[in-house]
Amino acid sequence: MSPDKPIILTRRADFLAANRGLRVARRGFVLLAHPNEGKGKRYGITVTKKIGNAVVRNRMKRRFRELLRDALPEQGLPDHDHILIGREGGVERDFGDLRQELERALEKATSGQGDPPRSRTGRGRKPKGQGQRK
Repeated sequence: MSPDKPIILTRRADFLAANRGLRVARRGFVLLAHPNEGKGKRYGITVTKKIGNAVVRNRMKRRFRELLRDALPEQGLPDHDHILIGREGGVERDFGDLRQELERALEKATSGQGDPPRSRTGRGRKPKGQGQRK
């Protein structure tokens, strides 16, 4: 395996660890970048059922895979895990637009300018300490 060729992530623990890393949101996807202690450039793709049926999700994953294979060898962060999370509407976006979005997201991640972290409270959940009887 050549050193420039990105490795595919398969372990759930790696995906969870990447969630603690830098987050860059774009219209078609969210890029997570997380240092991986010298394991090289690795990538993973996540597309949830909220996006669509299996045909739609698989199409989005194929497009993301091609984007990452093309961009990571030259633009990816060295010794980082790169995760692409599909967003609604991402599968309909033009492939050229997705490529440009990924290039900008990788540039932003390289400079360390991630988006602010997500809030700890999810949809429909109350913050801790609220809603309890006294």
